[in-house]
Amino acid sequence: MNFEIYCDEALPDLFTSLRPRARYLMIGSLWLPSEMRDEAKARISEVRERHAVWGELKWTKISPSKQAFYEELVDVFMSFGMDMRFRCIAVDREQVNLALHQNDGELGFYKFYYQLLHHWILDFNEYRIFCDLKTNRDRKRLHDLKRCLRYSNLSATIAEIQSLPSPEVTLLQLCDVLLGAASSRINETLGVGTAKEAVVRRLEERLNRRQIGPTSRTEEKFNVFKIRLSGGW
Repeated sequence: MNFEIYCDEALPDLFTSLRPRARYLMIGSLWLPSEMRDEAKARISEVRERHAVWGELKWTKISPSKQAFYEELVDVFMSFGMDMRFRCIAVDREQVNLALHQNDGELGFYKFYYQLLHHWILDFNEYRIFCDLKTNRDRKRLHDLKRCLRYSNLSATIAEIQSLPSPEVTLLQLCDVLLGAASSRINETLGVGTAKEAVVRRLEERLNRRQIGPTSRTEEKFNVFKIRLSGGW
C-alpha cells in the first residue's frame, strides 16, 4: 500500500533554549493511505463550511468561538478509524545529553524524528513524508533523514521526504491540532475550563481514555511514545 505521513513539531528548539517553555519536545505524525487524502480534505472542508472557519487550523487558534468546530474536527479524525492514525514522540529535555549528538541540538532533533517514523514503517509499503516547513542550519537534514530511513527499512519504499508550508496543507494543520492536544497533557499546560480543554476532553472521550498520556507500543490509533533515553519503551 501507499501511505502519506504529515509531520509537525512543538518546541523544536527546546534542547538549546536558554529559557525553555516546557519540559518535553514533541514531534507528531498523521498517517493515512494515499488514496484517502482527497476524502479527508473534503471532509475537513465540509466542517469548515458548516462552522464558517477559514484560514490555517492550529492548536494555538482554538478559542471559545471555535470550540465546536475543533471538537468536530476531532470527530473527523476519529471517523476514519484505523485508516487515519496519529503517532507522536515526547522527549524529555532534562534527559537529553547533547554530547551524544555532537553537541548539535538540531542533529538530536532529527534523530528523534527518525525514532518517531521508523517504528511504524512496515515492509512492502511505500511512504511519502511531508514535514512542516522549518529553517534548518544544515540544509541536508531531510536528505539525511530519508537516507537513514531507507537503510533501516530495506523492504519498504521511502519515496519522498519533503517540507511544505503548513498554511497550504490541511493535513499538516490537522496534525498540529492533534499534537497540540497531546503536548498540552504531556507538558501539563492545559488550562482548566478553557476551549482547549474541551477539545482535548472530546478527543479523550472518543479514544475512550481517561487522559491522554504515554501508550503501549501496540497502540495504533493515537500513539504517544514517551521515549526513555536510558532504554526501553
